[in-house]
Amino acid sequence: MQVRPVSRDDFDQWLPLWDGYNAFYGREADTALPRAITDVLWERFFDPNEPVHGLVAADGDRLVGLAHYLFHRNTTQMNLSCYMQDLFTSPGVRGQGIGRSLIEGVYLAADAAGSGRVYWHTQDTNEAGRRLYDKMAEHAGFIVYVRAG
Repeated sequence: MQVRPVSRDDFDQWLPLWDGYNAFYGREADTALPRAITDVLWERFFDPNEPVHGLVAADGDRLVGLAHYLFHRNTTQMNLSCYMQDLFTSPGVRGQGIGRSLIEGVYLAADAAGSGRVYWHTQDTNEAGRRLYDKMAEHAGFIVYVRAG
């Protein structure tokens, strides 16, 4: 298994992973994201002026996971922060260390960019994910508020 940056040739295998991630969070069928959002996200990965990046986990020629992250400034430190916005592994390969490898890939990218701070959110009901996250990072105790729009 290899973790690497997403490439243009990955789209056909990346898309079902992206759709699976969105379905996990209830964005499917009538509540699915508009295709235009997916298309814009995909293009952002390849625009050097964008702070959004994508990693994929490949088992041979088959993609089995994804991680999307972005860098941003913040008010409490000089270096950029790294926000891992999306993490997903195919249901059939969970428990094999793919999620851990993707998080480690984001950590490596953050370190290379001079960003020691990596953070992410998840639902409190994501018990399997939280078991992994508790081993990989510190739960900071924050509650997230969102204005949808």
